[in-house]
Amino acid sequence: MALVGLASLAGVRADTIKIGYSDWPGYTVMEVAKQKGWFKDAGLDVEMVWFEYSPSIDAFSAGKIDADMIVAGDDMVTGASGAKSKIVCLVDYSEGSDMIVGGPGIDSIKDLKGKKVGVELTLVEHELLLQALKVNGLSQSDVTLVGTATDKTPQTLASGTVAAIGAWYPISGQALKQVAGSKKLFTSADAKGLIFDVIAVNPASYAAHKEDWAKITAIYYKCVAYLMDPATRDDAIKIMAAKVGADPVEYAKNVPGTHFLTVAEAKTCLKKSHDMMSIYGSMELSDKFNLDNAVYKVSQKPSDYIVPGIVMGLK
Repeated sequence: MALVGLASLAGVRADTIKIGYSDWPGYTVMEVAKQKGWFKDAGLDVEMVWFEYSPSIDAFSAGKIDADMIVAGDDMVTGASGAKSKIVCLVDYSEGSDMIVGGPGIDSIKDLKGKKVGVELTLVEHELLLQALKVNGLSQSDVTLVGTATDKTPQTLASGTVAAIGAWYPISGQALKQVAGSKKLFTSADAKGLIFDVIAVNPASYAAHKEDWAKITAIYYKCVAYLMDPATRDDAIKIMAAKVGADPVEYAKNVPGTHFLTVAEAKTCLKKSHDMMSIYGSMELSDKFNLDNAVYKVSQKPSDYIVPGIVMGLK
């Protein structure tokens, strides 16, 4: 992944708090707060800045935004490169929306032996692929990885140049819809806790605006409650689907693939454990993945990133 301008973190603006987000459902749910005016109601000056996922990381690394909604494992990559952060909010864990999708004639992960797989290298789908290979008795050396931007994976699969791709929803859904005969081979539901999503904050912004970040975290869980409440669920889905250009009915079918965390669940996941359902254990696995794939050379400690106090202080 291209990370730029790491030395400019001090340049984050001090007036408006800027938060990067992208098309993952656990991030897009913040569009509800934006449209409902909840930040202003809480006395906050917050700008939600829309990106493709990788550019959001670049923007955070360059100090152009105060925070990013990001996969916890990817956050350690930015940290190892110099853009340290404070994880103030556990957002979700993937429970099916991240997928390895096989093309026509590929019916299982084992069918990928000797084949090409298109994934965005060193990001979360690469890690998911390795988990899929592992539980099926294969390893990375049994396939040929083809570096592919996640938003380009549907076209790549359709071209027939790869046997499978890795992508998250809504892009994974686009691949399944566009490529006749394609199918899910392995999803994050088969590896719960492998992929946690978080709000990572620039340390200077966190230090200067702790009360604001507590309010923003509470607003995130308010968005989750709005999505989960039967009385307001349809409105939330309509808002989220419109943001990514998806059909609301189709979008609703895929919402369960993201396990949106409640405050109580987030508190449980913040308990220290080597288990994958602990954010600490999950990040330890990602750290090993990053070291094994030479993403960085120095091991990253989850405890250097995680700030549990804000979530633990919520009711």
